[in-house]
Amino acid sequence: MIKEVIVVEGKDDIAAVKRAVDAEIIATGGFGLSPETMKRIKTAAKKRGVIIFTDPDYAGEKIRKIISEEIKNCKHAFLPREKAVKGDNIGIENASKEDIIMALKNARVESIEERREFTKEDMIKYGLVGHPNSSKKREELGEILGIGYCNSKQFLKRLNNYGITREEFIEAIRRIEK
Repeated sequence: MIKEVIVVEGKDDIAAVKRAVDAEIIATGGFGLSPETMKRIKTAAKKRGVIIFTDPDYAGEKIRKIISEEIKNCKHAFLPREKAVKGDNIGIENASKEDIIMALKNARVESIEERREFTKEDMIKYGLVGHPNSSKKREELGEILGIGYCNSKQFLKRLNNYGITREEFIEAIRRIEK
């Protein structure tokens, strides 16, 4: 049983998550987050905490941003894009039970205080920007660290805001480079 309330996008996502874990779940209904739904999420955040678990696509990231701007100290769970694809459909509902469990297990709290542990220089030094395979490397690293895939600017922000330690980062880089 997961103590936090999991926030997903739709009914199919609810079904997929319920197959994987025992948890209370709120569906946003997509972009059109109603005031009532946002109120439910805020109440859940105060009482039990929330894990935002949206699809690894543009819409999912937009919903994640809307919620986390309104509600601080949310946990964020990320599913790698390739584990959420079925045909031309991208969504949590396409993920295996094991991948959903792993994503939720790796959920991280976004820090309110801005950290500067990682810099643009780190991104360049470790080939996460400015190299032909930077995008792929960020994707693999994001999966290992549980922070998802995104562009280099957002990736740097996530490294700093999700409490990633230098040791975790270096270990993940080593795993990728093997």
